[in-house]
Amino acid sequence: MTESIEESKLEIVMFPWLAFGHLIPYMNLSNELAKRGHKISFLLPKNAEVRLQKLNLYPNLITLHKLTMPHVHGLPYGAETTADVPGSLESLLATAFDELYDEIKSFLQNLKPHFVFFDFAYWIPDLALEIGGIKTLCYKVVCPAISSIALIRSPVKTTFMASTAAELVKPPPDYPSTTVVLRESEAKLLSFLFHEYGKGVTFYERSKKGMTGCNAIGVKTCREIEGTFCDYIATQFEKPVLYTGPVLAEPTKGPLEEHGLSDWLEKFEAGSVVFCAFRSQMILEKKQFQQLVLGFELTELPFLLVVKPPEGTNSVEEALPEGFKERVQEKGLILDCWVPQLEILSHKSVGCFVTHCGYGSMWESLALCDCQLRGSQIGRLVKENHKKWKELLSSPGFMSNYIDNFIQDLHGLLVEKTR
Repeated sequence: MTESIEESKLEIVMFPWLAFGHLIPYMNLSNELAKRGHKISFLLPKNAEVRLQKLNLYPNLITLHKLTMPHVHGLPYGAETTADVPGSLESLLATAFDELYDEIKSFLQNLKPHFVFFDFAYWIPDLALEIGGIKTLCYKVVCPAISSIALIRSPVKTTFMASTAAELVKPPPDYPSTTVVLRESEAKLLSFLFHEYGKGVTFYERSKKGMTGCNAIGVKTCREIEGTFCDYIATQFEKPVLYTGPVLAEPTKGPLEEHGLSDWLEKFEAGSVVFCAFRSQMILEKKQFQQLVLGFELTELPFLLVVKPPEGTNSVEEALPEGFKERVQEKGLILDCWVPQLEILSHKSVGCFVTHCGYGSMWESLALCDCQLRGSQIGRLVKENHKKWKELLSSPGFMSNYIDNFIQDLHGLLVEKTR
């Protein structure tokens, strides 16, 4: 008896942008797909392989294929991810990323997978069409509302720059929310869309071309929370939007050996530690950093801060306010390196999470942790909503059902090819 299309195993190539905030969600999804028997080829720079290798739970089905990053004039030698460069050089990293075209083309021609999942490699859909027989999915690991506000309209740079903040905050036509919108203070920040992000392509063009050319758009969310925005994207781009759910890794049960975190956290009462972590590309000014740590001192609570050295300094220690270290002593721990965030959030001593509100951090704190999430003054409402959504997201079968349905949708796209 022959295997039906719905039961057949897929062969998928993952080709995410060169930032750990993209690489890790793609690996989490790869693990969920491999768990169900599907085969994954994961394309990434060799330096990133070391870190991603630890997250690969199914090495028999997930192959990490190391890419040879071309050197671009102006990039530091050995720079392969956004963690290796300041924000001002990310455009050059995107140029190097695009120059992987020939290597990717050869790889896909030889492998002929069912799907390529991508985000920033806007040229993948055209390449897949040229090779033939390959479907493409633009897998977005950012908030759908961002894509809705930033990418739906077709802005002209000169018009944008001449617009007032009040004009810029107006959402695009038929936008589905009156509350999830830009403030005037945020509107001008959209100018980053017109910045060159790679040779001869703006950030806007890179993002929109990929979503326009692909066979389907994948979203790292669930319909219950962000369905209205995903429906809006599906209507505007005239293509299916496939949900994967939050796709979060399970926290490990072992001790937090890195930097003696286990011993440090165990010293404090349950729910008493404030944990603050910002993304690796967020560099604070020295004054901002000092205000932040002085604020933690004023809480009189133990705190763990993970942040890069402030601008113009070589270490977080040299930027500390005078006498701060002596006053805080063992009550405060400040690190400037990678830490296992999910395991820290899951620790019984952690009671509050201060975050830059990155999409991945938001899902981790919302779905898997009991600690309070702080970004505004409406703490009580946030706490109530957190409890409600955590109960839903952690309910039996909720996340696994999303992955199962996602795989069914992928098979449906393959069936379309044969009709």
